[in-house]
Amino acid sequence: MNAIKSGFPMTILLVEDNPGDVRLIQEVLKDGKVPSTLVVAKDGVEAMSVLRGSERHLPDLIMLDLNLPRKGGLDVLAEIKKDTILRKIPVIVLTTSSAEEDIVKSYDLYANAYLIKPVDLEDFVRLLESLECFWLTSVQYPSKDLP
Repeated sequence: MNAIKSGFPMTILLVEDNPGDVRLIQEVLKDGKVPSTLVVAKDGVEAMSVLRGSERHLPDLIMLDLNLPRKGGLDVLAEIKKDTILRKIPVIVLTTSSAEEDIVKSYDLYANAYLIKPVDLEDFVRLLESLECFWLTSVQYPSKDLP
């Protein structure tokens, strides 16, 4: 169910170690059309702790960088997609890597989208706005109550 129809903010887990990118994504989502709550994990270990923690509040969407400290994004993606509950959460890889092997491996691990962060600030903002437009207003999500 999307945020507009449910009346509740979307919860997005952002797995990102770059404070500048985190700040930019926060600003774009704050000014966006869809109410959302952004939970930030600074590395892969923290992301899995959020997803498997005792106070497990599953996000509606995961935005995942690949180049992370402690546990890389591809390892996180593999863990998410092996878990019968977590694999239902769409994962958007949002990274600076344009390496073909990263793209192929991400899709082999069932990433729902692979987006390369533009270097230009305005292009990055446009990418985030289009991401918001599609993933937060058009996509239908499964109920979190289903097994």
